Amino acid sequence: MARCVTRVELSVSCRSLLDRDVGSASDPLCALLQDVGGGQWAELDRTERIKNCQNPEFSKKLVVDYYFEKVQKLKFGVYDIDNKSLDLNDDDYLGGIECTLGQVVSSSVFTRPLELKQGKPAGKGTITISAEEIKDTRVVYLEIEAQNLDKKDFLGKSDPFLEFYKQSDTGTWQLVYRSEVVIKNNLNPCWRKFSVPVQTFCGGDFNKPIKVQCADYDNDGSHDLIGTFETNLTQLQKAGDGSQVEFECIHPEKKQKKKSYKNSGIIRIKSCKTETEYSFLDYVMGGCQINFTVGVDFTASNGDPKSPDSLHYISPDGINEYLIAIWSVGSVVQDYDTDKLFPAFGFGAQVPPSWQVSHEFALNFNPSNPYCQGIQGIVDSYRQILPQIRLYGPTNFSPIINHVARFAAHSAQQRTASQYFILLIITDGEITDLDQTRQAIVNASKLPMSIIIVGVGEADFTAMEFLDGDNGVLKSLTGEPAARDIVQFVPFRQFKNAPREALSQMVLAEVPKQLVSYYKWQGWPPVKLPELKMV
Repeated sequence: MARCVTRVELSVSCRSLLDRDVGSASDPLCALLQDVGGGQWAELDRTERIKNCQNPEFSKKLVVDYYFEKVQKLKFGVYDIDNKSLDLNDDDYLGGIECTLGQVVSSSVFTRPLELKQGKPAGKGTITISAEEIKDTRVVYLEIEAQNLDKKDFLGKSDPFLEFYKQSDTGTWQLVYRSEVVIKNNLNPCWRKFSVPVQTFCGGDFNKPIKVQCADYDNDGSHDLIGTFETNLTQLQKAGDGSQVEFECIHPEKKQKKKSYKNSGIIRIKSCKTETEYSFLDYVMGGCQINFTVGVDFTASNGDPKSPDSLHYISPDGINEYLIAIWSVGSVVQDYDTDKLFPAFGFGAQVPPSWQVSHEFALNFNPSNPYCQGIQGIVDSYRQILPQIRLYGPTNFSPIINHVARFAAHSAQQRTASQYFILLIITDGEITDLDQTRQAIVNASKLPMSIIIVGVGEADFTAMEFLDGDNGVLKSLTGEPAARDIVQFVPFRQFKNAPREALSQMVLAEVPKQLVSYYKWQGWPPVKLPELKMV
């Protein structure tokens, strides 16, 4: 399963802490705990202790692994430390907060009042947390050609390829890149432009020795060395904007044997550029809002909502598969949307007062303002609307996809990475307008949006899997391919007996990659650029 895992560094400061020490101020320390389920909390990290300070700014950062597709519940606890024991149970509690990591990373600065317990404030104490991703996000792009390479093959010319090695701290050489293009029978090859993360290429040290080997490819793996040279990224970077950097390709044995030996060819660096590759967190922390829209299938194939075998039947404990899907996906996404107002629509039902079939009616029956307040608002609207509509048909996806696409297209006109749209469609799977839906998805693939389809019930979901595009690029009826893969389909039945968070992890795992791929394709950086933070 794809995972957006990265390390996040949390900076913590507090103001107006309670004073628990007689004759001096408290000696605070902040501990970070994570919810591990079943009401249990595990400590992840803690700051240093600062003596006699009611407004501490901790220098020790708290480090946590981050997953977009999980709700990661955190607890920050501030303690007054008056002994040398590591156990916090014997120290005075100065207050704490509970929040999610998603809330922290989607706020540039996250400030909350400290509480001694729920609803009981810890005096005027507050805690402020800011997040930063730990990584070198730069990538080096290289364009390389060669001239007059030695002929190595008896019957033909050489088939040259390149290998790059960085020198480790122990002096050994570690392979960091091998050119995938073996250029057949060519002593003057020009290799395809390629990229390597700076962290991989030289560990972020632009003066770290790099060894480049040029060899003649043989199918049996017994590649013949043509020649080698050493350089570093600082030297390589001199290439570009019309100026090239040349290196003599030297074969050590030939150099020893022949006094007249000059070289085994020239390797020419045409261009070497270092660029920043932004991550999902860079965009979210840089101000990108994720807009969440829900589309619910109200077609007759779901069954009469009053009947216990209907997919829309709400059980005595107040749930059904539609509601579980809304809760599990929405609870993750809502942390990335500041106004917490989510448009929610139904399709495939006859709607009062005219009883016309509608394929995009507002769940709150307010077409001019279809926004629900939070995920609970969507759930409430769904429960209220069920007895008031008639399940009908057909099952058309394209109207609601096109609806969200109009908003995404409007946002894209700003040419900034400020808004991304996620459409969750929950359906029993009997799609009617497959051709129109294919076209709608191909059109949407050029916009800042992703589509998640959760299939409920026991239907045949072949059409949904086709839309997912995992078995090849989805094409419209006219043959136009999707610009990128934006659909993730998951059948609910696979998660019936799994923990509720398993569904959200599966359906949201692809979203970070889809968001980054869109903004990279457009060449749009985050609205607020991150400061470079090295490991």
